[in-house]
This record gives sequence, structure tokens and C-alpha cells, in this order.
Amino acid sequence: MAGIQARADAIHPRGWNAYQRVTGTDSEEDRTHWDQLFNTRSYVYGTEPAAFVREQVELLPVGRALDLAMAEGRNGVFLAKKGFRVDGVDYSGVALRKAKKLARSHHVSINTINADLNHYVIRPETYDVILDIHFLLRSLIPQIKRGLRSGGVVVFENHTLEQLRNPGGQGLPRDTLLAPGELRELFKDFQILVYRETNDGRTAVASLVARKP
Repeated sequence: MAGIQARADAIHPRGWNAYQRVTGTDSEEDRTHWDQLFNTRSYVYGTEPAAFVREQVELLPVGRALDLAMAEGRNGVFLAKKGFRVDGVDYSGVALRKAKKLARSHHVSINTINADLNHYVIRPETYDVILDIHFLLRSLIPQIKRGLRSGGVVVFENHTLEQLRNPGGQGLPRDTLLAPGELRELFKDFQILVYRETNDGRTAVASLVARKP
């Protein structure tokens, strides 16, 4: 989680509203909400990386990686096992402690940063890879672009408006969902390596891998 703007996943531990809640604030109530969500012995979103990250890892230049809205660390730890130096940002300290535990269990290390992504500043020209998996904060896009080094790659996946047609998707805040073609348009100044929009009747997502010139 991070900063509470929008977070989603193919696993829905408490229904749609639990992880698509939008407040736009940096309140302790928000932090408590996410800490409570992740305060379980099991891993809410599992310990395996998102399928899209696993599928596209060979396209990624090994180096320094930033995992935005890291949650319990499944994607960041996966990259660390592949030789990346990983920074992970999330709003929930509970989730980050679980991420550290997951990393130790795989004999790798990750650097965790407890911060609200509504206010977090990505250091320019710092990362070879930036992951943004099921966290939509449009105002963060320019920072993602600046945060990548030349030749760096962004991996981005989020639900689309088509999710509103799927079971359980009704009532989702529209501003947490991508419009058709929006993700491609947001990164039109990058070299698009992979782009697709899919809807299997349960999960509708836009997925992108793009390289900074």
C-alpha cells in the first residue's frame, strides 16, 4: 500500500472497497487501516510475484529498482532474487516488516521506506527499473519518468474501466481505473516494449513495459 490513492490486486481480501478506498489524505486513520489489513500471519497478496512481473523480468536491466506501493514485498523480493538492489516504498509499516521477513526467508535484502506516495519524492535519474503494480496515482507519473535513468524501464499494471463490468467491480471509483489506451498515452514519450489491455471476465487490466530514451 502506499499513500492511499488507489491500490488493487487480483486477490480481494476484503472486497473491492477495502483496497480501492480513496481519501487523498495522510492521516493516521489511513495508516491504521492498511496496518490492520496486513496484520495477518499469512501474506494477504501471497508471496509469489505478480504474473506480469514474472513474465517480463527478462526485459529489465539488472541494477537498482524501485517498487512503488511494495506492500508485503512479493515483487521486490522477486527482483532481489534476480540480482536487483531494491528500494520499496509503502504506507504500511506492518506490510514492510512482512516484506523484510519475506526477503530474509529468501536470503536476500531489500531497503524499505515507510512513506505516503502522495508526498514521497523519487530521486531523479536513480533507478534502472521502477515497478508500479496495481497502484494508480497519476500525479506520480512525471516522477517515475524522472526517476529512471536513460535506458531504464518502467513496469506498470493497473485495472481499467472495464473492471466496472466484472463481478464485484461495480461501484469502484472511476478515478482509480485507467481509461482505454490511457496507460500507453501516459508513456508515449518512452519506447513501448510491451502493451496490452485484457479482460478475462474477472480482472480487467492494462499492462505496460516501457524504456526511457
